[in-house]
Amino acid sequence: MSELINKAKQRRELLKHLIQQLHHGEAPDAIRNQLARLLGEVPYHEVVAVEQELIAEGMPTQEVLSFCDLHSAALRGKIDQTGSKTPPPGHPVDTFKKENRAIEWELKSLSDLYDEIKPATADAQVAELLPKARIHFNALADIDKHYRRKENLVFPFLEKHGITGPPTVMWGKHDETRELLKATDDALRVAQAISADEARTLVELVFKPATDSIAEMIYKEEQILFPMCMDTLTESEWYQVYRQSLEIGYCLLDPSEEWQPQEETVAAYVEEPGERVQLPSGSLMPEELTAILNTIPFDLTFVDKDDTVRYFTQGRERIFDRNRAILGRKVQMCHPPGSVHIVQQILEDFKSGKESRSPFWITLKGRFIHIEYFALRNKQGDYLGTLEVSQDLTDKRALTGEQRLLSYGKD
Repeated sequence: MSELINKAKQRRELLKHLIQQLHHGEAPDAIRNQLARLLGEVPYHEVVAVEQELIAEGMPTQEVLSFCDLHSAALRGKIDQTGSKTPPPGHPVDTFKKENRAIEWELKSLSDLYDEIKPATADAQVAELLPKARIHFNALADIDKHYRRKENLVFPFLEKHGITGPPTVMWGKHDETRELLKATDDALRVAQAISADEARTLVELVFKPATDSIAEMIYKEEQILFPMCMDTLTESEWYQVYRQSLEIGYCLLDPSEEWQPQEETVAAYVEEPGERVQLPSGSLMPEELTAILNTIPFDLTFVDKDDTVRYFTQGRERIFDRNRAILGRKVQMCHPPGSVHIVQQILEDFKSGKESRSPFWITLKGRFIHIEYFALRNKQGDYLGTLEVSQDLTDKRALTGEQRLLSYGKD
């Protein structure tokens, strides 16, 4: 046993030395070759331990962050995940991984667009491709919820177990990715009429750094973070992550499977029946309020004062598709690029107090649909958010005469 311990210690010391060489300017390829020759594959938990030790010994976190991608490049293909646990369906890590598959689809779509832009010679051709890129980058903006669930739900439990270095570094990489995505959004807003050469420059200097950063984070998560978390967090802690995830929302998908932890884990968190919701004209139990909101014959969606989607009804008469992936997302990102300016104008006019309602009506698949936006304000007139109300009025428009006899509607 002591021989195994000594061997693991020696391997960590050598790995630490090689990472320090990276920080002194050694090329990642050369380090990877040394790893292959001296160490072979490195257990993922030792990579975490070494990074933690370097920070504990005084290496500034910002410096570790600066060289984080070099570490990843040097270790690519050399991390051993033997014995790592597989999350059950619906488990938070299972959901994180499924989100990664959805993110990778967006990344692949953008990569294909890059390949189309690269040989383009006609400016008109580029003008057709950039709106497609904007749609995919709008979808990738959803990644903020993926990162926030890690930062606010998973990282605190790692810190409770004494693992502080890797979460700090990874959070820093999240912020870098957020800035890169913001740069793509800013660029796409002004890139209305650019040449093919300018588009290629945009891809190399703005688009690819953002998508490369996202792809690199997926690698770090699945090679190091998730195996480490599966080994570290207890089932009780994972259940707390699971229960609180919906408050932040999901990225590009609505999990279809529920996680079934041990009965004793669930029993420890049995919720007492909710207290009555007190309103000026009466009170309701949460279950009653939910049933009422899901029974009214129209769709409601609530966007808070910060433009974040917080709630939607789940009635049987759905007009527009809604799933829980939109919760926690900026409402501007939930609309196609061609209509975002209208949404933004409504929000600005509601916030300023200039307007308080905005109706629209359209014909959709032969049905007459009425959509109206209402500004919500408190007694003092402060803006609280916007309520979208959508109704299918086709059948009601066709009513004639009177209905005075008892009649039951069909479900």
